[in-house]
Amino acid sequence: MTGRTKGQSEQKKILILCVDRDGDLGTKAGIKTPLMGRQANLDAAVALALQDPEEPDANAMFESVSLYDRLTKDKRPDEIVEVATICGSELGGVGADRKLVSELNTVLDRFNADEVILVTDGYSDEAVLPLIESRVPVSSVRRIVIKHSESIEETAALFSRYLKLLVENPKYSRIVLGLPGFLFLIWGILAYFGVVNYYAIAILLVLGAFMLIKGFGVDRAAKDFYKWAKDYTPPPLPVQIANYTTIAGVLCIAISVYSGYTNTLERITPAPADLGAWVGVLPIFSGYFLKGAIDLIVVGIATILFGRGIRLYFDHDTRVLRNAALIVSVGWSRWIFDGAADILISPTLGYANLVYSIIVGILITIASVLVLLIIYRSNKNFFKTKEKAVDEFGES
Repeated sequence: MTGRTKGQSEQKKILILCVDRDGDLGTKAGIKTPLMGRQANLDAAVALALQDPEEPDANAMFESVSLYDRLTKDKRPDEIVEVATICGSELGGVGADRKLVSELNTVLDRFNADEVILVTDGYSDEAVLPLIESRVPVSSVRRIVIKHSESIEETAALFSRYLKLLVENPKYSRIVLGLPGFLFLIWGILAYFGVVNYYAIAILLVLGAFMLIKGFGVDRAAKDFYKWAKDYTPPPLPVQIANYTTIAGVLCIAISVYSGYTNTLERITPAPADLGAWVGVLPIFSGYFLKGAIDLIVVGIATILFGRGIRLYFDHDTRVLRNAALIVSVGWSRWIFDGAADILISPTLGYANLVYSIIVGILITIASVLVLLIIYRSNKNFFKTKEKAVDEFGES
């Protein structure tokens, strides 16, 4: 502060810092941190103790206030003592540490301490101490360990507390109660039908299935799939059409392979017996295969291109014109491959039909390109704009 005297600026600032790494102060007592000052820490400790009398963090806060009183009573003139409490998060891990660092920086902004006396419940020293020492020296660590009686009554109370946790917490009850309960149910069913001797096999099957599901993460995968299916939003209609036509086209191409193979087996009888015979009939085999497969191959490719063209049209993409020209070329290629298949089956037929098909295909391709060029020039505005698709087709 600008108003300090020289003597004040040389005073040593000691911060008594209580750390609640698991955030019980916020979750149980609803108190926001960081807390600074004796009264604020005392009130918060009382509120936490009223909510949970067995809470170790409340005892740590009482100790920090008590330590503050002792140091204030015995402090030297060149010392200033302050007490503060910071909290982490109930989630633990990196999130809790980041919250602790943020609150520590806030405390140090308000009280620029020269040293810190750390007060904890003893369970989080290894995680908390490096975070604090990286920002301000730690001169002392006070660990508060609650004293428990070794009587049978308290042992039974502690056991009942953990038993309640195993029963009521779904994370543990599924294994501790659910799996044994299922095994007992199987035992009862087998006993009812008089086949208890199969119980060992049933146990092995159930435990094996449980280990496989947990080991390979089948339960997590099923949960993720359910969440995906519940939150799934269908894509825009043009994209759906493109996806559907792609699947249909791929199926047509796959079936064409089977169709070409069966057509070959019907035409080439009997089937060659060795590799040399197969090499001799390979051209004829290829010709009959093309004859049986080419129609579905062309239909499949044209279907895929047609669906893609619909999507490009609603995207106002100029590639829709090239896509249309490609559909025309693929459609006419059927006659080119048919002519090639005829030559493979019977070379004596000559190449006239194949050459004719190729020339006509070239002319058709050129004509389609010219037509599409005219369409493009007369509809430039349509392709220049990247607006949203018309009506419901562009809505996702």
